[in-house]
Amino acid sequence: MRTALLTCLFLVAAGSEAGAATAASADDVRMAVWTMDESPGSAWMTDVSGHGHHGQIGPEVGTGLSTGYGRGYRFDRLEPDTPPARPGHLVVVADHSDLDPGDRSFAVTVRLRTTHKFGNIVQKGQATVAGGSWKMQIPNGRPTCTYRGGRGTIELISPYRINDGDWHVVRCVRLRDGVVLAIDGLRAASREGWTGTIRNDWPVTVGGKIDCDQVDVGCDYYAGDLDWVKVEAA
Repeated sequence: MRTALLTCLFLVAAGSEAGAATAASADDVRMAVWTMDESPGSAWMTDVSGHGHHGQIGPEVGTGLSTGYGRGYRFDRLEPDTPPARPGHLVVVADHSDLDPGDRSFAVTVRLRTTHKFGNIVQKGQATVAGGSWKMQIPNGRPTCTYRGGRGTIELISPYRINDGDWHVVRCVRLRDGVVLAIDGLRAASREGWTGTIRNDWPVTVGGKIDCDQVDVGCDYYAGDLDWVKVEAA
């Protein structure tokens, strides 16, 4: 009964931001909540969920940005596929099973603002790593979420762009029977199917890839602002 209830909450959350708040009220749903309220020059991103998944902020990440609702982070634009790699552009959170979907319902939600059309926003693992991976990115200004597991990969691409300089909430939900992409509380795309177990030993990175050289592997650095990131699982 509890599993069915939590799955229902995830489905509601995919369709409305009010539902996301409801889902977050379940005791063990919020795995990490990074409000990004740190002051300028901060070196650590605080997880306010109580799980202690704090992240190291790279020196090139701008903190203390006024978002109109509090503070956030700014990621400056870097030329794609132009060496050298810039690991200081990332926020890195150590590997933990809380941050892997495993076989659970799982959701990643961000509030972002950008006028650019490129970059990986948040991810755990990369395309070929053992155990699968998950990722949210914004190619051509269109939010895209990918879940790659032991049973296959589902990638959803928004049918419209959001790189208009306004704030938007993007949510990627992985359920037992499919994946849903919601933007500003409205379902933008969905696909049926089960991706299987996703569990790797990689950190979560915000702002791009961690294993890249900008020659053979592009780092796909995000350019824009982030207000908060939330990871949920049930």
